Amino acid sequence: MEPSAGGPDSGGCDLHALAAGIDRDRNAVIAGLTLPWSSGVVEDHVNRIRMLKRQMFGRAGSALLRKRVLLYS
Repeated sequence: MEPSAGGPDSGGCDLHALAAGIDRDRNAVIAGLTLPWSSGVVEDHVNRIRMLKRQMFGRAGSALLRKRVLLYS
C-alpha cells in the first residue's frame, strides 16, 4: 500500500518541500557541512537565554532577568 501525495498520513509533500528547501539553500548546506567553524556556541547561549526568559515570564522586570543571565554564565 503506497501513500498518496498530499494525504494527511503521507510524507510525500513534506519530503518534496524539504528537498526543495535544501536545493534552494544548496550553497549554505555545503558550507555548513564542509567549513571548519560552527555557530553552535552562539546557538547554545541564545537557547539558554530563551529558557531563562521563559522561566522569568511575568515574574519580574528586565533588571532581574539581566542578573540571572549574568549569574548563569
